[in-house]
Amino acid sequence: MAANAATHADDTPAQPQRIVSLNLCTDELVLRLAAPEHVASVTWLSQDPRNANMAGLARTIPANHGLVEEVLARKPDLVVAGAHTTRGTVALLKRVGMTVREFPVPSSLAGMREQIRDMAKLLGESARGEALIAEIDARLAALAVRPRPERPRAIVLRPNGFTTGRGSLVDEILTAAGLTNLAAELGIDDYSQIALETVALGRADLLILDAAADGPPSLAHELLHHPVLASLGGRLKLVALPAKLWTCAGPAVVDAIELLLDAAAPTPAGSMP
Repeated sequence: MAANAATHADDTPAQPQRIVSLNLCTDELVLRLAAPEHVASVTWLSQDPRNANMAGLARTIPANHGLVEEVLARKPDLVVAGAHTTRGTVALLKRVGMTVREFPVPSSLAGMREQIRDMAKLLGESARGEALIAEIDARLAALAVRPRPERPRAIVLRPNGFTTGRGSLVDEILTAAGLTNLAAELGIDDYSQIALETVALGRADLLILDAAADGPPSLAHELLHHPVLASLGGRLKLVALPAKLWTCAGPAVVDAIELLLDAAAPTPAGSMP
């Protein structure tokens, strides 16, 4: 009876003592909500400050590369993963009876709050979850009253020519920053590729590059340095927004909104905030 009392109906410990995370975004939530001594391992991606918002803390915790052997070696009582990552590992862990919980990618700020609340409950840290949500909402409320131009038009360009349209967290972030998402106006849903000609001929005021100045070189990012894009700097504002601010749903999205608000403020055309 004592053993049963220590677990939920789904066999998840009331407060897991050895948590392994297999996804960059679940890494961040676990690091923000769980006591460090209860985190047995996070992914190696979360230890890179160019990719992750909690790299300092993540570097104090053993890293994994999403392999079954690494997970089992940590003897976790809870494994958390993304809904679209490490699928083979997740399937094998479930097959051997490991407690695994999967988290999807939220498509809205409301979904972000729900995910934080769900993760906090799973970790036995509901109070921390509510405190984090309250902190996010307070910051959003403060940004909401800032003066802003009359809904500038913006388009996001990500590596390999992808943009972000309706039904995505990024679209809601743009809206919260007082921007009109050109991709949504063009009828693009969620994530989709967009031709450079469309970017060049569009009537956007801001071109948001999903990149950071100190990011590693890659073929995927080469498109962001295409001469066509370079030529646009004279008639619209180019904004470099580090992917880590809005890749995962968490407090960093507020930093993204604030950066976009600053970028939309009147400055000489073509400047890089």
